[in-house]
Amino acid sequence: MRHKPIEEEGRLSDRGEGIGTVTKDMVMKRAREIAVINGRSERNILDSDVDQAQRELEGEDEIKPPLTAAESVPEDKRWDPIPGSDGNQAPTVPAPDEQTFAEKIFDEGVADAEHDQEIEATREAARRDKQ
Repeated sequence: MRHKPIEEEGRLSDRGEGIGTVTKDMVMKRAREIAVINGRSERNILDSDVDQAQRELEGEDEIKPPLTAAESVPEDKRWDPIPGSDGNQAPTVPAPDEQTFAEKIFDEGVADAEHDQEIEATREAARRDKQ
């Protein structure tokens, strides 16, 4: 079973402020922004916008690679049935790294800036089209 380290789950901050637990209001706000970016009204939110917003806020928007051939085989078929010892190795959990947190917060800041530019560009284009 694979476990993601705690520091890799979800976003840590939104425009420099910690987001804490993802709420329904946060998801709906992000879904409205996604609708605007996709050229629709804030009131025309699709289920796919809500799903995308949920994935983004919970940190599940990374691409997940397909299972390898070894991973698709049941675990009891992957190893030698005559083990050399009865012991089990405990999983290794790396300690949180301050550099990793700094990189994550930096990446989130870049993503926030790109998002703000997309929203502003979409609104500016809508203003120009109305004139």
